[in-house]
Amino acid sequence: MDQASLIALLNRLRHEPVETEWLEFKSSHSDAQHLGEYLSALANSACIHGKARGYIVFGVENKSRQVVGTAFQPQREKGKGNQDLLLWLTQGMQPNTGFECHEFEVEGGRVVLFEVIPALDRPVKFYDKSWIRIGSSKTLLANHPEKERIIWKRRADWSGEICERASLVNLDSEALGKARQEYKGKFPAKAAEVDTWDDITFLNKIGLAVQGSITYATLLLLGKPESAALISPAVARISWILKDDQNQEKDYEHFDPPFILNVDRVLARIRNLTIRQLPSGTLFPIEIRQYDPWVLREALHNCIAHQDYSLSGRINLVEMPDQLILTNVGSFLPGNVENVIKRDAPMEVYRNPSLSQAMVNLNMIDTQGGGIKRMFQTQMKRFFPLPDYNLSDPIRVVVTIRGTILNEQYTRMLMERTDLDLWAVILLDKIQKGIRIGHDQHTKLKKLGLVEGRYPTLYISARVAAATDQKARHIRQRGLDRRYYKDLIVELIRHHGPVSRKEINTLLLDKLPEALLPKQKDSMAHNLLMALRREGIIRNAGTRRSPKWIIVK
Repeated sequence: MDQASLIALLNRLRHEPVETEWLEFKSSHSDAQHLGEYLSALANSACIHGKARGYIVFGVENKSRQVVGTAFQPQREKGKGNQDLLLWLTQGMQPNTGFECHEFEVEGGRVVLFEVIPALDRPVKFYDKSWIRIGSSKTLLANHPEKERIIWKRRADWSGEICERASLVNLDSEALGKARQEYKGKFPAKAAEVDTWDDITFLNKIGLAVQGSITYATLLLLGKPESAALISPAVARISWILKDDQNQEKDYEHFDPPFILNVDRVLARIRNLTIRQLPSGTLFPIEIRQYDPWVLREALHNCIAHQDYSLSGRINLVEMPDQLILTNVGSFLPGNVENVIKRDAPMEVYRNPSLSQAMVNLNMIDTQGGGIKRMFQTQMKRFFPLPDYNLSDPIRVVVTIRGTILNEQYTRMLMERTDLDLWAVILLDKIQKGIRIGHDQHTKLKKLGLVEGRYPTLYISARVAAATDQKARHIRQRGLDRRYYKDLIVELIRHHGPVSRKEINTLLLDKLPEALLPKQKDSMAHNLLMALRREGIIRNAGTRRSPKWIIVK
């Protein structure tokens, strides 16, 4: 772009509205990391707003849009590790959609303009984190899942792309037979017609072939094991790993396509023990398995359907003595589990639409997108802990399914409380597991009278404790009246004073509420001492660093 074109572009940008999420003006450059984050944010924002480019301009004041000039020289600057700045920025963009850096002089001073190509088929990250502009602020894209879904909607469907090197000879005959069987089970009215279709017609009908050409989704579900090489550099592999209670690996096995067959082979490796010592009552069977087969199959099928195969990662199923941990790479597109639980309609966007639709046709995943909600409901009806979704890693989904039973009375109370929706049960399940919940979620449970305590240290309420035979646990978690603790301190000082803070802590810390963290217990002990001092009962005869508490005569 020549000088005249750059000046014309700058003048057009200066007349854009102030709150423009795909455009940023800065008077000076400050930090290489921040610049890289802005490139990610502008690429993603330009995609969302349908713009041909995103821009960041140095040497122009943001509010007035006046040219003030800049001393920033990108060609001479360094990124981290003393790399050339532009090279370091390029290496950090994942995927690297590209950007151009223009330096030119205008009336008022020197300007540096970065022209950023929008995200094409997935969010653009900068060294493993995706950014977005919301109004005039730069923030993590993970905090705005609705924006991320817009970007994914614009992407091409990798699973539906044709694999030019593949043909029918690369497909497993047993897997094809299984696919026909499942399709007829899903659509029994078409059973007789299906028997008249040859293989390529069948694949066209169920969406696993495009005008007779084999897609990547076909190879994932029906391909021979060696066909996994045809999708490289993508990876198609499920790894089962057995670990002991010390997290030491005891055994493992890898499973490649065809996934329509190998899901059952993966699940067959799990030691799904029969639990016989169950609570009594008509709602409970005499024997029950640790893991519900439908829940396991749904969880693993979800990993296959929502895996981001371009990241070249495996699907892992780690078996521990009392829990299973499933992981797949790729962000959780619904944003959070609450969105899924409360949704009464299918998801608006899938990462692999062709693969997902084929799995629906083959009865592998739920057609209405309600599989995750049904997993929670199934676990609740079995009186087992609900699935845990760990979404802290922006490029990985971790699901934990526990194989131990919750307290019988606690669970029965949950089932009998008809005013509790599934989400309230999920939140109480987290409290029982010691998992931190959000402020709004705490407010919801408190209004229902289900929890006590000061956020974030929560415990089940007296009413729930009484209904679930956890009265002693409730008192230990809640603690006793403050007068009781004050009397203990006074008696200690009266008989053994002067006493140090360490001696007071030794007396109190194992008696304070179990729900408190060590730091909170220490703070409560301090507050009790200050209260007794203000009441004129005790005083410090030592120093602030080395207190010696005595009774005031």
